[in-house]
Amino acid sequence: MHRTSKAVWKGTLTEGQGTLDTQSGAIADLPYFFKGRFQDESGQSGTNPEELIAAAHAGCFAMQLSHFLAENGTPAEALEVSARVEFGPAADGGFAITASILTLVGKVAGIDAATFEDLADKAKASCPVSGALSSIDIRLDARLA
Repeated sequence: MHRTSKAVWKGTLTEGQGTLDTQSGAIADLPYFFKGRFQDESGQSGTNPEELIAAAHAGCFAMQLSHFLAENGTPAEALEVSARVEFGPAADGGFAITASILTLVGKVAGIDAATFEDLADKAKASCPVSGALSSIDIRLDARLA
């Protein structure tokens, strides 16, 4: 199995602009710019690779945890996961992704907090996107609703 995406960038790093497309078509001609990646902390000036990594991590983790909860006989009614990818200057003078922080609120009947947290930790460690991000700090704050 494979998945593809395409980026087109035109111009210089600071003055240029690009578009992103995904195989599924869920993202099509989505613009991205220098400002949205390096200057705008609000996240309102367009997407960037780090935001997309955060979305991928949150989605992968939620799916993995839903599997473990179902295997445990306690399927989730709802899992709300946010991921915050930390990105900034690196020691070598470039930029680096340094962490992904997952925040989870789960609505799961019939499970105690300790088991929920154990399964969430297992999902954090085993979701494929966590594996791809294994060179950075991955943290999890999990709680039941």
